[in-house]
Amino acid sequence: MKTNKYNIKRNIVAFSFALPCLLGFAFFYLLPTVRGLWYSLTDWDLFTKANFIGLKNYARLFTDKDFWTAMKVTFCYVLLNIPLQTVLALIIALIMDRASKGTGFLRGVFLTPWIMSNVVVGLLWLWMMDPPVGIIDALLIKLGLPKVNWLTDTKTALLSIAIINIWRHMGYTALLVFAGLQSVPKEIEEAAVIDGCGPVRKFFSVILPYIRPVMVFVIITTVIGSFQIYDTVAVTTKGGPVAATYTIYMFIYRNGFEAYEMGYSSAASMVLFALLACISALQMKLMNGNESDN
Repeated sequence: MKTNKYNIKRNIVAFSFALPCLLGFAFFYLLPTVRGLWYSLTDWDLFTKANFIGLKNYARLFTDKDFWTAMKVTFCYVLLNIPLQTVLALIIALIMDRASKGTGFLRGVFLTPWIMSNVVVGLLWLWMMDPPVGIIDALLIKLGLPKVNWLTDTKTALLSIAIINIWRHMGYTALLVFAGLQSVPKEIEEAAVIDGCGPVRKFFSVILPYIRPVMVFVIITTVIGSFQIYDTVAVTTKGGPVAATYTIYMFIYRNGFEAYEMGYSSAASMVLFALLACISALQMKLMNGNESDN
């Protein structure tokens, strides 16, 4: 009897600590999601009363060429961003893990871009990539190389956006991986070395399987973040040139706040939400993200 009372009391205390987070989640995430779902079934234009129209917005989406262009550009951006960012973050994390001194300084240096706002980062790189006065093209000329129209050429614009966001986020991603590397028991690494594992084989056969839950978390969060790219595009290219950087968030923003078709924009948001939920669930399933091999 006393044990049951103790458990009830302990659960109440635990729930009281979690309650502020639950209320914040319900107010700032759950409620807007439910409202967004409702608006996606209406013809709301931000100013007049929303009228229920059923699934017409969704039917229109799947025949809208701009929507499919935005999805294609977004997927291309994700395929550019995720592999490069993950590999660079792994390299940085391994450097910090193996460094005997100065790891605090290194963490500060690599985390600095992530602390800066997306707008500031976008403006900084816009100036550096500007063909007439940008420092990057000036360095290319000094090296005897031709100028590159980083943000104004359809062939390089999306890659340039990926470079900007990799630079901003790879330090934070590396810090997450570094935290996972710190949890790898040194005894396991020493045993692998004794068994004749070289550095490359030790990484792929011992360390990487051990930190798999961390890597799954990192990949899922970076995939979600990559699909939500907007700030950098809005500051630098505004979706151009010729829709080369016209991502799904640009599509949602323009339809909602420029064309005043908030119901249609909400439908696109719901499709993106469902897509990200499916991708995240699939990644967790395929990569067994809740457990390591060890």
